[in-house]
Amino acid sequence: MKKYYVTMTDTYLGDWGESEGKVNKVIFECDSYEEAEVVADNAKNRDEMKYVNIVSNKPSYKESKYFVQVKTKETPGVLRSWYKPGFFAEQVA
Repeated sequence: MKKYYVTMTDTYLGDWGESEGKVNKVIFECDSYEEAEVVADNAKNRDEMKYVNIVSNKPSYKESKYFVQVKTKETPGVLRSWYKPGFFAEQVA
């Protein structure tokens, strides 16, 4: 099955802890393009998430510049709500 990836920069959790001095990139793995669109739309409804993109190849970033977190639905602590259509739009309303 083809995977898609939603990439974004987390401006809230960037530049401290493990990401100190680096750009904090978050990558969500998705099982379909439609699922990636849901995750991307949710990310766009969060003020701290910038530069949201959907890509078909798993991205890689230089460790010297980026702190990268790869998330899936099975990742402990990941809210499955990221994969629920309109979830963060509901939280803003």
